[in-house]
Amino acid sequence: MSLFKFIFSKTFLIQLGLAVLALIIIAFLTLQWLDFSTNQDQRIEVPDLSRLSLNVVEDRLDELDLRFEILDSANFNPDYPKYSVIDQVPLPGKHVKENRKIYLTLNPSGFRKVEVPDLIRRTRRQVEPTLRSLGFEIGDVTFKPDIAKDAVLELRHKGKLVQPGDELMKTSVIDLVLGDGSDRYRLEGEEDDSLQVDGEQYDTEDFNDEF
Repeated sequence: MSLFKFIFSKTFLIQLGLAVLALIIIAFLTLQWLDFSTNQDQRIEVPDLSRLSLNVVEDRLDELDLRFEILDSANFNPDYPKYSVIDQVPLPGKHVKENRKIYLTLNPSGFRKVEVPDLIRRTRRQVEPTLRSLGFEIGDVTFKPDIAKDAVLELRHKGKLVQPGDELMKTSVIDLVLGDGSDRYRLEGEEDDSLQVDGEQYDTEDFNDEF
Protein backbone atom coordinates (compact mmCIF):
# COMPACT_ATOMS: atom_id res chain seq x y z
CA MET A 1 0.00 0.00 0.00
CA SER A 2 1.33 3.36 -1.00
CA LEU A 3 1.79 6.16 1.55
CA PHE A 4 -0.92 8.25 -0.11
CA LYS A 5 -3.46 5.45 0.17
CA PHE A 6 -2.47 4.77 3.81
CA ILE A 7 -3.02 8.43 4.81
CA PHE A 8 -6.56 8.32 3.48
CA SER A 9 -7.28 4.85 4.74
CA LYS A 10 -10.00 4.22 7.34
CA THR A 11 -7.50 2.82 9.88
CA PHE A 12 -5.27 5.93 9.79
CA LEU A 13 -8.21 8.32 10.06
CA ILE A 14 -9.55 6.46 13.11
CA GLN A 15 -6.13 6.57 14.80
CA LEU A 16 -5.77 10.28 13.98
CA GLY A 17 -9.19 11.03 15.41
CA LEU A 18 -8.38 9.12 18.59
CA ALA A 19 -5.08 11.02 18.94
CA VAL A 20 -6.81 14.42 18.54
CA LEU A 21 -9.48 13.40 21.05
CA ALA A 22 -6.79 12.32 23.52
CA LEU A 23 -5.03 15.69 23.13
CA ILE A 24 -8.29 17.55 23.78
CA ILE A 25 -8.98 15.50 26.90
CA ILE A 26 -5.45 16.01 28.20
CA ALA A 27 -5.61 19.77 27.57
CA PHE A 28 -9.00 20.02 29.33
CA LEU A 29 -7.79 18.09 32.36
CA THR A 30 -4.62 20.20 32.52
CA LEU A 31 -6.62 23.42 32.50
CA GLN A 32 -8.95 22.09 35.19
CA TRP A 33 -5.96 21.18 37.38
CA LEU A 34 -4.37 24.59 36.93
CA ASP A 35 -7.67 26.27 37.70
CA PHE A 36 -8.04 24.26 40.90
CA SER A 37 -4.43 24.59 42.07
CA THR A 38 -4.22 28.35 41.56
CA ASN A 39 -7.75 29.14 42.85
CA GLN A 40 -8.55 31.04 39.68
CA ASP A 41 -12.25 31.08 40.55
CA GLN A 42 -11.67 32.20 44.13
CA ARG A 43 -11.57 35.97 44.59
CA ILE A 44 -11.72 37.84 47.89
CA GLU A 45 -12.73 41.49 48.03
CA VAL A 46 -10.22 43.57 50.02
CA PRO A 47 -12.01 45.30 52.91
CA ASP A 48 -11.57 48.96 53.85
CA LEU A 49 -9.13 48.95 56.78
CA SER A 50 -8.85 52.73 57.09
CA ARG A 51 -8.86 54.07 60.69
CA LEU A 52 -8.85 50.55 62.16
CA SER A 53 -6.42 49.45 64.87
CA LEU A 54 -4.07 46.52 64.27
CA ASN A 55 -6.09 44.21 66.51
CA VAL A 56 -9.25 44.81 64.49
CA VAL A 57 -7.32 44.54 61.21
CA GLU A 58 -5.83 41.17 62.19
CA ASP A 59 -9.23 39.71 63.14
CA ARG A 60 -10.90 40.96 59.98
CA LEU A 61 -8.17 39.66 57.64
CA ASP A 62 -8.04 36.30 59.43
CA GLU A 63 -11.75 35.84 58.68
CA LEU A 64 -11.01 36.39 54.99
CA ASP A 65 -7.86 34.21 54.90
CA LEU A 66 -5.70 37.24 54.18
CA ARG A 67 -2.42 38.39 55.74
CA PHE A 68 -0.92 41.82 56.36
CA GLU A 69 2.48 43.47 56.58
CA ILE A 70 3.27 46.91 57.98
CA LEU A 71 5.26 48.96 55.51
CA ASP A 72 6.04 52.07 57.54
CA SER A 73 4.58 54.92 59.55
CA ALA A 74 3.52 58.04 57.71
CA ASN A 75 3.65 61.60 58.97
CA PHE A 76 1.18 62.05 61.79
CA ASN A 77 -2.33 62.88 60.59
CA PRO A 78 -4.54 64.32 63.36
CA ASP A 79 -7.65 63.24 61.41
CA TYR A 80 -6.83 59.56 62.04
CA PRO A 81 -6.62 57.71 65.39
CA LYS A 82 -3.11 56.93 66.66
CA TYR A 83 -1.65 53.67 65.31
CA SER A 84 -4.58 53.21 62.93
CA VAL A 85 -4.35 52.31 59.24
CA ILE A 86 -3.81 55.39 57.13
CA ASP A 87 -3.16 53.69 53.78
CA GLN A 88 -3.32 50.18 52.30
CA VAL A 89 -2.26 48.25 49.19
CA PRO A 90 -4.25 46.77 47.46
CA LEU A 91 -6.96 49.39 47.81
CA PRO A 92 -10.40 48.56 49.23
CA GLY A 93 -12.69 46.83 46.75
CA LYS A 94 -9.91 45.08 44.83
CA HIS A 95 -10.20 41.31 44.42
CA VAL A 96 -7.33 39.04 45.42
CA LYS A 97 -6.61 35.37 46.05
CA GLU A 98 -6.70 33.86 49.52
CA ASN A 99 -3.58 34.20 51.65
CA ARG A 100 -2.70 37.42 49.81
CA LYS A 101 -0.68 39.92 51.83
CA ILE A 102 -2.15 43.40 52.41
CA TYR A 103 0.46 46.12 52.94
CA LEU A 104 -0.42 48.72 55.57
CA THR A 105 0.83 52.19 56.50
CA LEU A 106 0.08 53.29 60.06
CA ASN A 107 -0.54 56.67 61.64
CA PRO A 108 2.19 57.32 64.26
CA SER A 109 1.43 58.32 67.86
CA GLY A 110 2.03 62.01 67.29
CA PHE A 111 3.91 64.66 65.42
CA ARG A 112 7.63 64.08 65.12
CA LYS A 113 10.09 66.41 66.78
CA VAL A 114 11.86 69.08 64.75
CA GLU A 115 15.14 70.76 65.64
CA VAL A 116 14.95 74.52 66.09
CA PRO A 117 17.66 76.27 64.02
CA ASP A 118 19.73 79.23 65.18
CA LEU A 119 17.54 82.22 64.33
CA ILE A 120 18.75 84.69 66.94
CA ARG A 121 19.50 88.17 65.55
CA ARG A 122 17.81 87.36 62.26
CA THR A 123 14.96 89.55 61.08
CA ARG A 124 11.33 88.76 61.64
CA ARG A 125 10.81 88.50 57.87
CA GLN A 126 13.41 85.72 57.75
CA VAL A 127 12.42 83.88 60.91
CA GLU A 128 8.67 83.54 60.50
CA PRO A 129 8.76 81.78 57.07
CA THR A 130 11.58 79.54 58.31
CA LEU A 131 9.63 78.40 61.36
CA ARG A 132 6.46 77.83 59.34
CA SER A 133 8.34 75.77 56.74
CA LEU A 134 9.53 73.51 59.57
CA GLY A 135 5.95 72.96 60.72
CA PHE A 136 5.85 75.38 63.66
CA GLU A 137 3.20 78.00 64.32
CA ILE A 138 3.92 81.62 65.22
CA GLY A 139 2.44 82.73 68.54
CA ASP A 140 2.69 86.05 70.36
CA VAL A 141 5.12 88.71 69.18
CA THR A 142 6.49 91.04 71.84
CA PHE A 143 9.21 93.70 71.87
CA LYS A 144 12.02 94.71 74.19
CA PRO A 145 14.62 97.49 73.99
CA ASP A 146 17.27 96.75 71.38
CA ILE A 147 19.02 98.78 68.72
CA ALA A 148 18.02 96.34 65.94
CA LYS A 149 14.38 96.78 65.02
CA ASP A 150 12.46 93.52 64.43
CA ALA A 151 15.57 91.42 65.10
CA VAL A 152 14.75 88.17 66.90
CA LEU A 153 16.16 88.30 70.43
CA GLU A 154 14.43 85.24 71.89
CA LEU A 155 12.29 82.28 70.93
CA ARG A 156 9.89 80.98 73.57
CA HIS A 157 7.57 78.00 73.82
CA LYS A 158 4.96 77.92 76.59
CA GLY A 159 6.90 80.65 78.36
CA LYS A 160 10.21 78.77 78.30
CA LEU A 161 13.25 80.00 76.42
CA VAL A 162 14.05 77.94 73.31
CA GLN A 163 17.71 77.50 72.47
CA PRO A 164 19.08 76.68 69.00
CA GLY A 165 19.26 72.90 68.65
CA ASP A 166 16.30 72.24 70.96
CA GLU A 167 13.70 69.84 69.58
CA LEU A 168 10.00 70.64 69.64
CA MET A 169 7.01 68.73 68.37
CA LYS A 170 5.85 69.76 64.92
CA THR A 171 2.99 72.33 65.05
CA SER A 172 4.33 73.70 68.36
CA VAL A 173 3.57 77.39 68.89
CA ILE A 174 6.67 79.57 69.18
CA ASP A 175 6.51 83.10 70.57
CA LEU A 176 8.92 85.73 69.24
CA VAL A 177 10.67 88.44 71.24
CA LEU A 178 11.89 91.17 68.91
CA GLY A 179 13.98 94.30 69.22
CA ASP A 180 12.01 97.53 69.22
CA GLY A 181 14.60 99.56 67.32
CA SER A 182 15.42 101.92 70.19
CA ASP A 183 18.98 103.32 70.30
CA ARG A 184 19.76 101.60 73.61
CA TYR A 185 19.40 98.07 74.93
CA ARG A 186 20.11 96.24 78.13
CA LEU A 187 21.06 92.67 78.86
CA GLU A 188 18.54 90.29 80.30
CA GLY A 189 18.22 90.92 84.05
CA GLU A 190 19.72 94.41 83.87
CA GLU A 191 17.52 97.06 85.46
CA ASP A 192 16.09 99.86 83.37
CA ASP A 193 17.77 103.17 84.43
CA SER A 194 15.31 105.27 82.48
CA LEU A 195 12.63 107.42 84.08
CA GLN A 196 9.41 108.57 82.46
CA VAL A 197 8.22 112.11 83.37
CA ASP A 198 5.14 113.70 81.80
CA GLY A 199 5.23 111.17 78.99
CA GLU A 200 8.91 111.82 78.23
CA GLN A 201 11.63 109.17 78.75
CA TYR A 202 14.74 110.35 80.66
CA ASP A 203 17.86 108.56 81.83
CA THR A 204 18.47 108.83 85.59
CA GLU A 205 22.05 109.86 84.88
CA ASP A 206 20.68 113.12 83.43
CA PHE A 207 19.16 113.97 86.80
CA ASN A 208 22.31 112.94 88.70
CA ASP A 209 24.40 115.33 86.58
CA GLU A 210 22.12 118.22 87.49
CA PHE A 211 22.51 117.63 91.19
